[in-house]
Amino acid sequence: MKIAVNTRLLLKDKLEGIGWFTFESLKRITQQHKEHEFIFIFDRPYCDDFIFGDNITPIVIGPQARHPFLYYIWFNRSIPKVLEEHKPDLFLSPDGYIPLNTKTKTLAVFHDLNFEHFSQDLPLSERYYYKKYFPKFAKRASRLATVSEFSKQDIIKQYGIDSEKIDIVYNGANEKYIPLSPAIKKLIIEKHTGGKPYFVFIGALNPRKNLVNLLKAFDLFKETDKKGIQLLIVGEKMHKTNGIFHTYENMHYKADVSFSGRLNNVELHKALASAVALTYVSYFEGFGIPIVEAFYTETPVITSNVTSMPEVAGDAALLVDPFSPQDIALALSKIAVDDELRQELIEKGNKRKNEFHWQKTADNLWKSIIKTVNN
Repeated sequence: MKIAVNTRLLLKDKLEGIGWFTFESLKRITQQHKEHEFIFIFDRPYCDDFIFGDNITPIVIGPQARHPFLYYIWFNRSIPKVLEEHKPDLFLSPDGYIPLNTKTKTLAVFHDLNFEHFSQDLPLSERYYYKKYFPKFAKRASRLATVSEFSKQDIIKQYGIDSEKIDIVYNGANEKYIPLSPAIKKLIIEKHTGGKPYFVFIGALNPRKNLVNLLKAFDLFKETDKKGIQLLIVGEKMHKTNGIFHTYENMHYKADVSFSGRLNNVELHKALASAVALTYVSYFEGFGIPIVEAFYTETPVITSNVTSMPEVAGDAALLVDPFSPQDIALALSKIAVDDELRQELIEKGNKRKNEFHWQKTADNLWKSIIKTVNN
């Protein structure tokens, strides 16, 4: 079998959620199914770290698809040329974008439909592209995969897709994310906050991640905090961050907030494993990988009671109303003072993490590939 794959999000030292899904699942699939041939299609020069075996043929074809107009050209002109030349049995797209003008069978992975619910959070051109083309991708794809039951039901509701056409392929977490010793934690805390304990946020700085309400909640929490707890925000700026930084500048306790920017995977692991708790209170997620990563590092979790987050967290997190800074602040206070609660959440997280492994992701994605080819 010959499988062509959209690998444009495999970027050295710049893997985000979908990039990690692509990397971890394809690494396993290509190495465990060496009898099959894979064509990895990049939109820029690639790193050899992403060529996982001799059964992979890498192809670079432009233009670099990083803007809606270029998305259209790459997927509807460049990709079909590759498919016509190599005649694969399947085109797999881990980010959901597919050509609309090919006869090749296609499996598209939709991670979430946040743009259908909070389109105002996106730049106008991105909003237009997603809302116009993702319904077409959903209907045109031979089969769909998605990362949660929530997202599956959302796709069914938004686009009228038959549930039998959609497979659930949960994300995993980096297997190197393990608990740290107290001595190492002390060094990491000293590095990031001068030795003061901290809550950590991990994610891109965009409106959907709800940093505005997290910052407001942290300000409320600090009014009664007696432990000097800080807030460490880890992630890169994306779009529409003015509201975040306006809120930050108007905080009473902004001196207790640190922005680390993007951290590499080793440093990210250490920052998460050393935190009092992960504060992940987005108002929309298709999955929420940091929740599971926190379970792996034995870090308690505060997350939202909406979309996919309760599904992923189960009973192993404090669930809050992301639209209520008061509710978030109450959870911060509970975690800060209640050691028994923290230990209970850690123990539940240790059980819950067993539901999420990248090997399970790869196995389930492979099953979806086989279904697509055989149908």
